[in-house]
Amino acid sequence: MDDYYSAEEEDCYYSSDQESLDGIDNEESDLQPVSSKRSNTQVITQESLLAAQREDLLRVMDLLSIKEHHARTLLIHYQWDVEKLFAVFVEKGKDSLFSGAGVTVFDCQYDNSSFPHSSQMSCDVCIEDVPGDQMTRMDCGHCYCNDCWTEHFTVQINEGQSKRIRCMAHQCNAICDEDIVRNLVSKRRPDLAEKFDRFLLESYIEDNKMVKWCPSTPHCGNAIRAEDDKLCEVECSCGLQFCFSCLCQAHSPCSCLMWELWRKKCRDESETINWITVHTKLCPKCYKPVEKNGGCNLVRCICGQCFCWLCGGATGSDHTYRSIAGHSCGRYQDDKEKQMERAKRDLDRYTHYHHRYKAHTDSSKLEDKLRDTILEKVTKSEKRELKLKDFSWVTNGVDRLFRSRRVLSYSYAFAYYMFGEELFKDEMTPEEREIKKNLFEDQQQQLESNVEKLSQFLEEPFDEFSDDKVMAIRIQIINLSVAVDTLCKKMYECIENDLLGSLQLGIHNIAPYRSKGIEQATEFYASWNSSGADKVQPFDSGTSGN
Repeated sequence: MDDYYSAEEEDCYYSSDQESLDGIDNEESDLQPVSSKRSNTQVITQESLLAAQREDLLRVMDLLSIKEHHARTLLIHYQWDVEKLFAVFVEKGKDSLFSGAGVTVFDCQYDNSSFPHSSQMSCDVCIEDVPGDQMTRMDCGHCYCNDCWTEHFTVQINEGQSKRIRCMAHQCNAICDEDIVRNLVSKRRPDLAEKFDRFLLESYIEDNKMVKWCPSTPHCGNAIRAEDDKLCEVECSCGLQFCFSCLCQAHSPCSCLMWELWRKKCRDESETINWITVHTKLCPKCYKPVEKNGGCNLVRCICGQCFCWLCGGATGSDHTYRSIAGHSCGRYQDDKEKQMERAKRDLDRYTHYHHRYKAHTDSSKLEDKLRDTILEKVTKSEKRELKLKDFSWVTNGVDRLFRSRRVLSYSYAFAYYMFGEELFKDEMTPEEREIKKNLFEDQQQQLESNVEKLSQFLEEPFDEFSDDKVMAIRIQIINLSVAVDTLCKKMYECIENDLLGSLQLGIHNIAPYRSKGIEQATEFYASWNSSGADKVQPFDSGTSGN
């Protein structure tokens, strides 16, 4: 067994059948994530969005004894961060909390019913006398006619300001009561009233740092809420796995910036373009790239045009051993050769990492088909009269294989930037970079070796084996699964502590490793019973009401 793992770590293997079962099945105790950071994530569907928003509203309403629209105004101002809102309340008091968010609450509320229909009142906006029952006073005390309020609300909603509509009065920062906005606008523009309600509802996602739309295409309509840690990878109920921070596909152990740069490099083939740029010159006549395949600096394009390789200038065809007749452009060749060597070295380095990244990605795609084949083998084996009846070790091994393939694939993109000069040139000396590179690559090679062996054993036709041979391959797969998980943990520990943890630039954080794979978000369950939670109409997640 010593070829699976380093000699000093052989104790992670199991010599007996029962010990190996404990090693793979008891993942709660033996295969815990390397990081202590945990993330409790929830799927919020279109139907449960109102309930999720209402839950936070009730918490604020109960604590501060305020109306719903005031609570919503506060939460939108503090980006739906209830804990931050409570912290400001404790630290600075209620008055400071309200004034900063534009909330005005009087101890004695104004009552619009005090305006009788027979009385005439003047609106300071349109300068018209209108019946008292057509005037509306906001919490801040400013009172205008319903027509002026409606026009103001209509303009604000059309301009995308519906989540925080301020009072019309000069230099008044009070936020208008959403019930008044809804009632007045719905009488004239029911479509705008629906738009207003949709913007208020979507605010829970658009303005909330802890909630984000699932980036699935086509969009599944779900949102994900990360309760504790925004640095996580999550699986939506639609099956998409993505990084909660940047909304790209799950990419650890790459940081978000590394993955963005790597995607761009692969998409643009920037190194190939760089190689072509350095090794070719554009013909001054037809502008096609021309490569110099000899030592002479006078080159000829296929179109017949001659030009100087050093400066790219058009020339005649006559030349001597030392120069081109009538042409001189200085000595560029030494610098050009150094530039070409550097470009070739950069391309070779990129090709090395990209080839291995792509190889593991392709293997993962092929092994995805392996799952169906293995399930067929399991079904056949269960029908045979074998001593062994439980084949969960096979499916556990397949799951471990897929997870480790993904980690290995992205580890090459990580290594490309970690040990290059693009991001951390001034963070490490060449000697430090080489030491860290060797440390990481040793762990990477150990993981790669064990992953390949695990893949090899899983492809064995165990459904045709005898009892003894099935038991033997079972031990092999279980031991390799444990070894692969342990090596993944160690790689993440190395990245978090020895590589990224030692850098002064702290923007390259990675999602923690999880032995059981990317966390699947659970369905949101409201802790209160809302009769209106099931009446939410579907909406377009692409709209925004900033």
